Order: sequence, then C-alpha cells, then structure tokens
Amino acid sequence: MDLSVFFAGTAGSIPTQRRGLPAVLVRRGGDRILFDCGEGTQRQLVQSVGLTELTEVFLTHFHADHWLGLPGLLKTFDLRARERPLAVHGPPGLRELLTTAMRVAGRVRYELRLIELAPGDVLEREGYNIAAVPVAHRVSNAFAYVIYEDPRPGEFDPEAATALGIVPGPEFGRLQRGEAIRGVRPEQVLGPARAGRKVVISGDTSPCETLRIASHEADLLLHEATFAEEERDRAAETGHSTAAQAATLARDSGVSMLALTHFSTRYPVSVLRDEARAIFPGTVLPRDFDTIEIPFPERGEPELIRWEDRRAAEADAAETDATTAEAAEAEAGAEGADTEPVTDGAR
Repeated sequence: MDLSVFFAGTAGSIPTQRRGLPAVLVRRGGDRILFDCGEGTQRQLVQSVGLTELTEVFLTHFHADHWLGLPGLLKTFDLRARERPLAVHGPPGLRELLTTAMRVAGRVRYELRLIELAPGDVLEREGYNIAAVPVAHRVSNAFAYVIYEDPRPGEFDPEAATALGIVPGPEFGRLQRGEAIRGVRPEQVLGPARAGRKVVISGDTSPCETLRIASHEADLLLHEATFAEEERDRAAETGHSTAAQAATLARDSGVSMLALTHFSTRYPVSVLRDEARAIFPGTVLPRDFDTIEIPFPERGEPELIRWEDRRAAEADAAETDATTAEAAEAEAGAEGADTEPVTDGAR
C-alpha cells in the first residue's frame, strides 16, 4: 500500500514566486486527503499532480492562509460535475465559516458535509485512522492531525505452515488473513504483529506537549518553522515555532524524518535548515511539488523526492517506453516483410 505526502504549498502567511500557501496532499492507496487549503491551492495542484478528486479535507485552523483557497476549490468540483459527497473536517467554528464563505463562492450540487471535530476525536478509515490533536496556536481551536495505520499481521512462515499440514496456495492466504484452517491458528505461523506507518501534520503551533506525545516514533512529522532561533520570543508571541524548537520536538519524539514547512520570507531557507539539522539531522525542507514517500519500515526510511527529479524520471521512463514500442513495431514490420505471400495455387 503506497503512502506519500505531496507538498502543494510550503510558504507561511505570504505566497512567494516559488512557494504557495499551506496545503498538503496525503495519498494512501486510492485515498486523496487534503490538509489545509491556502489561497491558490487548486492552481498549485493543476500545475503539478492534477486536480484530483479528493476523498476528504481537513483544516488545522481558520487563519486565512490555511483555508482561503477552499471555497473556490469546492466550487470547481461542482463545475466539473462531481457527484460523490465530500467531507470537510476542522475545529469548532467550521460550519459557520464555510457556510458564510460558500454564499460568496456559490452553492454546490454535490453533498458537502461540514464536520466539526473535538480534541481527541479519532476517525476510523479502512486500514488506518485520523486523530485530531489540540496544539498551542494563538487561536482557541487549532489542531494537528495524526494519520496512523492499523497494525499489520506478522511475517508469515511458510515452512511452519507446511509442517502443520497447510497446503501452499489459497490456504496460506487464509491463514495470513486471520482464518484458522483445520485446527491451525494464525498465531502458529505468523510472527509478532508489525506496526503500521504514522504521519503527523502539525499546522501552526508553538512547541507543546500534546504534539510531542502524538508524534512518538512517527515515520514522518510535518512541523512549521516560521522563525529562526534568534526570534524565539517573537515565535512565542505569535504562537509559532523556531526551526530549532521543531527539531528538538522531533528528536525527543523519536521520529524518523522531520519535514519543516510554513517558511517565512524573512530568512533564507538554509538558515532554518542548518539550525534544525544541528539538533536533528533527519530534517528535510521540502519545496513546493516535492513528495515524501513513506515505505513500510522493513523496506526502508522515508525519502524526499524533489519535483524536478520525479519529472526527469518520468520523462526517462516515457522515452524508454517509446523506444521499446518503436523497436517492437520495427521488429513486427521486419517479420511481416519476410513472410511469403499466400497464393491460391489453382491459377
């Protein structure tokens, strides 16, 4: 099951030529979940991975740079004749905010579900969950979201299964899915359960204990880094974090990778990078349209893939496919030329 995080916007408060306002697209299997939707998000998606049919939307809080792009996006889905219902989740106040906003954007004909969450709410999905965690921003209702998968069955031991009389083939699969067969129980042929993957998306926040606990041993933590350490007091006043504070939280939580976002125009990104990596070396600073792929732990660590590298790889793959197709077409033509024409023989 693929799991990735696509960065549609990584700026904080003000868009720049190269960075849009906050928006993150989590892709898991066929699910497409958007977290925050700053102004211009739909344009960012159109220019990159395409304006996908979202499964659902989550807002971290209601400062304009985190949601102002949503009404237009919802209206675009209506103009494209979306039929599936769409759920938008957020802190208390969501219904009033979006009801007012959609009066301006225009009504939509598909079912729009506005769901207000309480701190600690957990939404169950197929194979994973999404939990709302309160964080310390300067508004009363601000959330981080934790996406965590269900535990997976332990590693299957085919030799043990065969020794117990299980026939290789469909019976192996039934055991792996938890079904007992002729008295053989799954725990007799499966190793210890394996943890699923875990992604934490912070939104805007000062360092806080709730986020530290929620991030425990996460595969990936997305954390804002609005300020450098030289403006630590200013960060506290505005309910934001420094890069060093984000890195400290990541280190203390035992995460695998820290991705810093919500960059201010006041700093070169290298300043925030160096500050964070001095504390937590596993820090990355995504640019717009970058992706972090998150494999299962036994298959490796999370990996940041730059947009330009992905485009280059896709171009190489397309060129290889075209060359292969041309070679196959040429070979087929050569074989046709060598074939003797069929004649009646009766003339």
